[in-house]
Amino acid sequence: MFIHLGGDTVIRSKDVVAILDHQSRGLSQDNQDFLTNGKEQDHITQISPDLVKSVVITAERVYLSPISSLTLKRRANVAVDFDEDETEKAENKDSSFN
Repeated sequence: MFIHLGGDTVIRSKDVVAILDHQSRGLSQDNQDFLTNGKEQDHITQISPDLVKSVVITAERVYLSPISSLTLKRRANVAVDFDEDETEKAENKDSSFN
């Protein structure tokens, strides 16, 4: 499944490593350094000029999204639940042929 991050950006839900709240005052120094290094190495995509509400990390890129981290987490969970349901249905269908 896919997750809409805002604007025209959609990523595969299985590619998501982490979704962080960008506005959290508790963003650790390690996370801040990670974002700074990502900007320097051009690994960060800012989806919209709007206020950044969440940081979505994948193996390849980091996305700065105008959508809240809670909304993105819900979207990711729905995608994962849907993928698991589809896999389960396929397995049940395969086992019925045996």
